[in-house]
Amino acid sequence: MGKQAAPRRVGDKEALAVGTTIRGSAQKLNLVAALIRGRRVEEALNVLSFSKRAMAVDVKKVLASAIANAENNHNLDVDALVVKEASVGKAVTMKRFHTRGRGKSTRIVKPFSRLRIVVEEREDA
Repeated sequence: MGKQAAPRRVGDKEALAVGTTIRGSAQKLNLVAALIRGRRVEEALNVLSFSKRAMAVDVKKVLASAIANAENNHNLDVDALVVKEASVGKAVTMKRFHTRGRGKSTRIVKPFSRLRIVVEEREDA
């Protein structure tokens, strides 16, 4: 008797990848994630490759991981994949202090974000 396998968090023709600690605010990350929602993965990779935003590098890594999961773990056709979901959320926030004049200090907030990408195999893609 072993422990039962955890149920899948996504559908049968879907694959998932999560970036848990991406350095930067969720608002900036969401601007980049909005560029790829609903696009074919080949087109999404091109958009991220030529984007000027720094967060595009991290989004591209998570998207590449989702594509690899679809191909290796779920035997899905890479050419028929579409970005079904690209959701962003807040993760931890590091708090630091910067010393200022006259014995004062100010707070520096260094936010981290989470990115969840789900790719889906569609025949019409």
